[in-house]
Amino acid sequence: MDGRVLRTVFGEFATGVTIITCTREDGTPHGATVTAFMPLSLEPPLLQVALTRSSKACTYLRGAAFTVNILASDQLDLAMHFAGCPMDRDPEWDEGPAGPILCGSAASIPCEPWADHDGGDHIVFTGRILDAAVRDVDPLLFYRSSFHGIGDDRAATKWTGFQDDSLSGWFDADTRFTAITPQSVAATPGI
Repeated sequence: MDGRVLRTVFGEFATGVTIITCTREDGTPHGATVTAFMPLSLEPPLLQVALTRSSKACTYLRGAAFTVNILASDQLDLAMHFAGCPMDRDPEWDEGPAGPILCGSAASIPCEPWADHDGGDHIVFTGRILDAAVRDVDPLLFYRSSFHGIGDDRAATKWTGFQDDSLSGWFDADTRFTAITPQSVAATPGI
């Protein structure tokens, strides 16, 4: 398989952008921009991130606590900084229960190490989630090798084709529905 073709195909899958942060042996924070992030399990609470074997972050993450920082749409400078294009200013850090947290992120998920797995030219790190924090901001996305915002909320419905949504709760648990049958439609005026 041609790696360029495969990269193009993978680029058709829009992902969020994360920065995985950990602490180096000398106590200083380190981070890497990563799009290979996946929630894994609710019980126990687990997630996975994949890092290139040759990356510095990969060596720091073995057996170490880390934080997944899901970037907000206004954090493109941080994504680039931790991808190798440093900003003019230092990132703002906050102390977390497992690893340093980047201030201003859309969400942060501190983890303790759970397992490492062979992922070909990557290593897949599974973390057990210790905590989670989220802010009401739009995330930064990565699609076709470039960064994007989330765009318009087209229909403001959560479930395409349905006006009831478990999140907005138009119908409560006591609501009862009557099935539509050919006989009930024929008996209803105007239908």
